[in-house]
Amino acid sequence: MADVNRGNRPLSPHLQIYRPQLTSITSILTRITGNALILAVLLIVWWLVAAASGPGHFALADGVLRSWFGTLVMLGSVWALWYHMLAGLRHLWFDTGRGLDVPTAEKLGRAIIAGSVLLTLLTIILL
Repeated sequence: MADVNRGNRPLSPHLQIYRPQLTSITSILTRITGNALILAVLLIVWWLVAAASGPGHFALADGVLRSWFGTLVMLGSVWALWYHMLAGLRHLWFDTGRGLDVPTAEKLGRAIIAGSVLLTLLTIILL
């Protein structure tokens, strides 16, 4: 077995030392929005199943979706949908081997954040 001196090795930087980069934040947001969209779909499926189950069940589900909380969740879902779609397009662009340098990746990160906010506002205005 190898003689490994584990006591003198440097420790990895932790959150107190590490400054998050825009590319890491957008990557984390992509994962968060993907999971949030799963929850939003489950909420919509619950609403549809309640509509098929009868007026009593539908009244409860519709009341939740039309409440301030349901409205907030649906608005957040619209933003998450746009963000996740734009981040997926950026990822496809990265898969071609283009845009992988740090300045371009940061510009694309800012673009998907701004684009998702702009597309969300347009969706709210048009619907």
